[in-house]
Amino acid sequence: MTNSLGIYIHIPFCERKCNYCNFYSVVPNGQEGEYINRISEELVKWGERTARPIDTLYIGGGTPSLLKPDELSALICAAKENFNLQSDAEITIEVNPKDATGDFLALAKKLGVNRISLGVQSSNDGELVLLGRRHNFEDVKRAVSLARGLGFDNISADIMIGLPFSSSVSLQKSIDDILSLKTEHISAYILKVEKGTPFYEMGVPLPDEDSIADQYLQMCRAFKEAGYEHYEVSNFAKNGYESRHNNRYWRCLEYIGIGPAAHSFFEGERFYYPSDLNGFLKGNSVLSDGKGGDPEEFVMLALRLSRGLVFSEYEERFGQKINEKFKAKAEFFKDMGLCEVNSNRVSLTSNGMLVSNSVILELIGELYENL
Repeated sequence: MTNSLGIYIHIPFCERKCNYCNFYSVVPNGQEGEYINRISEELVKWGERTARPIDTLYIGGGTPSLLKPDELSALICAAKENFNLQSDAEITIEVNPKDATGDFLALAKKLGVNRISLGVQSSNDGELVLLGRRHNFEDVKRAVSLARGLGFDNISADIMIGLPFSSSVSLQKSIDDILSLKTEHISAYILKVEKGTPFYEMGVPLPDEDSIADQYLQMCRAFKEAGYEHYEVSNFAKNGYESRHNNRYWRCLEYIGIGPAAHSFFEGERFYYPSDLNGFLKGNSVLSDGKGGDPEEFVMLALRLSRGLVFSEYEERFGQKINEKFKAKAEFFKDMGLCEVNSNRVSLTSNGMLVSNSVILELIGELYENL
């Protein structure tokens, strides 16, 4: 396992809840300054526990772009002062396109942010209204133009598929418009209506499973033809622009998450802060989530990546070989067009990624000879 760490900082504030969102967030009510102070205290505490090099810093949310200039400055400076942040570290901040002013982006650039993640979701303004987003696609184009003008050369855009009333035609418009932005990275999400969200209460109609599958494969083909590598189930990147931070999660590498609802994998343990802003401000402790990095978890995460599970890496990490039952099951899925298999690797095809949860669960069930 590499000795480096990643840092994730959660900013839980949103002006309003998007209709599909089940992530932990709250409407700002004047607690932002106090929150940044508490985050800074936690950065001091965790920084005292480790001198390991930090090669990724990710500021997510919520809506980090709601932070005032002094809050953003205090946050990033505290991270730099308390951790061994590497000179070539990837520093990402999530930005709502509506908030991407020249002043905000210029400050982020000055503070060392070198990767912007834009929550685009769709280029169809009607779909954005339905989703409850604050921006329109003109805001997106303006944000990308401003970021490029300031020298940002690593921009990611989110797209969402399987939207209510969507079709291959409406999706293709979003695909074409997002490709026209020429961002280095694209994250793609299939809409799932979760209990407790406005969409759940509304009972919004979603496309059927076959239509969603067609949309996913349509998207995969389009991004591949445009020169993006489908390097993870939900992520596409130009060569060399894979998300280094998110790759930590998928390669079962360690990271520290700070803020309510933030999860960590550190020194072999998984733990998280409760989803409670007021509790966090009062200094509540993290809760244990058990051991991390066991064989099942390693295999599950590795198979989300297009590089797949490399048998020699598994053997080096766990001191045991992948058994023949596992390989036989992988060959079974290969015959179905869901896997690619060779002597040292198994990986999912685009069709396999579409049903990744089922395929991965079956493969994990074959990990041990005595099961």
